[in-house]
Amino acid sequence: MPKDASIKKVLVIGSGPIVIGQAAEFDYAGTQACRALMAEGVETVLINSNPATIMTDPDMATAVYIEPLTRRTVERIIEKEKPDSLLAGLGGQTGLNLAMELHKSGFLAEHGVRLIGTNIDAILKSEDRQLFKDAMAAIDQPTIPSRTANTLAQAMNAARAVGYPVIIRPAFTLGGSGGGVAHNEREMEAVAQRGLDASPIHQVLVERYIFGWKEIEFEVMRDSAGSAITICSMENFDPVGVHTGDSIVVAPALTLADKEYQMLRSAALSIIGELGIEGGCNCQFALNPDSFEYAVIEVNPRVSRSSALASKATGYPIAKVSAKIALGYTLDEIKNEVTGETYACFEPALDYVVCKLPRWPFDKFYGADRSLGPQMKATGEVMSIAPTFEAALMKAIRGAGIKEESLNRRVRSKKPLQVRLREIDDMRVFSLFEALKAGYTVGELHDLTKVDCFFLNKLRSMAELEASLAQGLTAENVALARKYGYTEALIAKLSGQTPPPAEPLSYKMVDTCAAEFEARTPYFYSVPGGQHCDARERVTHGRESVLVLGSGPIRIGQGIEFDYSSVHCVRTLRDMGYDVAIVNNNPETVSTDYDTASRLYFEPLCPEDVMASSPWSGPWASSWPSAGRRPSRWRISSFPAA
Repeated sequence: MPKDASIKKVLVIGSGPIVIGQAAEFDYAGTQACRALMAEGVETVLINSNPATIMTDPDMATAVYIEPLTRRTVERIIEKEKPDSLLAGLGGQTGLNLAMELHKSGFLAEHGVRLIGTNIDAILKSEDRQLFKDAMAAIDQPTIPSRTANTLAQAMNAARAVGYPVIIRPAFTLGGSGGGVAHNEREMEAVAQRGLDASPIHQVLVERYIFGWKEIEFEVMRDSAGSAITICSMENFDPVGVHTGDSIVVAPALTLADKEYQMLRSAALSIIGELGIEGGCNCQFALNPDSFEYAVIEVNPRVSRSSALASKATGYPIAKVSAKIALGYTLDEIKNEVTGETYACFEPALDYVVCKLPRWPFDKFYGADRSLGPQMKATGEVMSIAPTFEAALMKAIRGAGIKEESLNRRVRSKKPLQVRLREIDDMRVFSLFEALKAGYTVGELHDLTKVDCFFLNKLRSMAELEASLAQGLTAENVALARKYGYTEALIAKLSGQTPPPAEPLSYKMVDTCAAEFEARTPYFYSVPGGQHCDARERVTHGRESVLVLGSGPIRIGQGIEFDYSSVHCVRTLRDMGYDVAIVNNNPETVSTDYDTASRLYFEPLCPEDVMASSPWSGPWASSWPSAGRRPSRWRISSFPAA
């Protein structure tokens, strides 16, 4: 159906300040929404309290209010601006909760403002733990044995009925805030009270803790006509029990058999239909690795923290499509801007591996508890794209800004290895790699950690490669090291020898369709040299070029304000007539949107990776007028400055 002509003025609620669990990904989502609304000629009013974001730039909406995100403030703006519609599903949990408050108070109905996108009933059925359980039961979707509670006494009784250990999941919170695991009544009393206090409706779900099951996510999109697609499957490196924001995540899911994949995909489509969600949503599943048994963990009835990762992994603009669905469009009417030929109803296909690595703040807090659980602790993340899991993981580690270049931890812990293997913390993948090099078998490590054997075997292959490099360089181990994403400097360090010259890296395009259709957007990732380079044809000749370096993952002291700066830099330079490329590895940001710069390189912000993106050192160097030489006016701009 065409755009709803009755929607003329929309109020968009942003997500406010950066907090753990709700960071730059909602600036990205809100910015895409505002751009989509403005492009459709809709008068757009924005309220957000965060001055560091692109979203609050004056040209992003018809009117921008930098005001506190409180119910009374939003009410005053509605009274002044008189919008006919409210879009809250792209402002994270903050926007969703504010919309619920305004609805429950009757203010929206009183002023003739309707909530567009996902409706109130869908939000309630997704966020209220008991209503969600009832909705899943109605469509025969299994949930983990659990009970809801609104008081501490009810929570304690629920834990006894469900059986310890249990996991506490507060209602209407973000990033697992207030959640935790309790193994006994003493722990339960503290965790349950914290969860009840964190929930705006003073409600928690007391759920059996199924440690060892896989955690799988599906990003799903649905329109008002009931058409739905899955955009991306994602799999956590860690089993259930670690918040997905604190786990290494890969896309697509790598360990699922086709039967398992289709089973969970069908479940995700059934769930979004039953809940009546319109736009993007995130479905989380627990899967028993020893059978086809699965359970629905939860659903976010909005663009979620994972949506930015899924958007950048596939090239499918989830927030932008969600905004257009809110205006009344159906999926078959929204054109895919990446291909220019297909439509939003076309499911993306990946012919590469994406790896997300969280960025934790523990380097700022010496002695802090580094253990990971249901409550998210990471402040940001990096994403990498490569042909193999090994190469994607190496790129992610290199680009995370943690002063590590490989899985060999620079400063080892004083704790015995066997103790560290039983701990779930931010150094877990490094401890696993150390154990494999120390002689532990994949089976032993799986029994200890429940990390899937697929991932452990990949780490073992990398450990065996490093043992081979230590014995001396051969044509075979050098080729394998490059395939696994090892830099030339690291190969030399591990072997003590200088490797033979490598062919320059090639660059492949992210096209959303596994090359089934030709893509138009210049969005690239590097692969070992010797392959066809998609970036060669995209270099603009005869124009001065500028390479802009993004700021990488969000961490304390270096947040979204630097993404704001780099985006403004790119826009200004393009307006001045320069050919502008950007290198960044943060999937949460506007700078890594596929149409921000002339070309986007999703690569680690490290010397070898950045220099390979430069036109005089890449495989297209010979096509410059001064073949093989640096252009006289090539410039590099970085935010923040080195």
